[in-house]
Amino acid sequence: MAFNFLSGQKSITFLGCGVQSFFFVTMAGSEGLLLASMAYDRFVAICHPLHYPIRMSKMMCLKMIIGSWTLGSINSLAHTVYALHIPYCHSRSINHFFCDVPAMLSLACMDTWVYEYMVFVSTSLFLLLPFLGIMASYGRIIFAVFHMCSKEGKKKAFTTCSTHLTMVTFYYAPFVYTYLRPRSLRSPTEDKILAVFYTIFTPMLNPSSTA
Repeated sequence: MAFNFLSGQKSITFLGCGVQSFFFVTMAGSEGLLLASMAYDRFVAICHPLHYPIRMSKMMCLKMIIGSWTLGSINSLAHTVYALHIPYCHSRSINHFFCDVPAMLSLACMDTWVYEYMVFVSTSLFLLLPFLGIMASYGRIIFAVFHMCSKEGKKKAFTTCSTHLTMVTFYYAPFVYTYLRPRSLRSPTEDKILAVFYTIFTPMLNPSSTA
């Protein structure tokens, strides 16, 4: 995407589009699960500090990371394979700045309700449910922080969580709003604007949020 922007080249091969879509969906789904894991980590650290070494051991962290990437890759492979086997008989011009599969569906010459249902299920499992889990975790964290006696402890807890919560909001909200809406209510221009948040803006915040 960066190469196309800097070079002014706006074309991409069909296979290249599939590869780009695969890595995008893999990283999007995996990050959704990893952000939920990070929220759980902060929840245990603040609400159950004595249990932290057991609940968040190195082995448990490794399992969370491997599990997130594995599930994200499997989900992405299913979406990519399905998208590459759809017959496209309309214009080959994708109204987006990267190969977003839903944007490709408007070019298909078949009924894509099955795939749209797949998108709804995937978005719910990889984005909506983790987001609700994160909100529940932070609700418990805020409740615990307000009952802390130490002002320094409260400040440290809020500092630890504020950046992560900000990035979570900017990442999940546009994603869920974009992919849970019916195609009839979606606008290509609006989709591109919202995509800036989860493809460009939140990755820029990632280093500060995970430091």
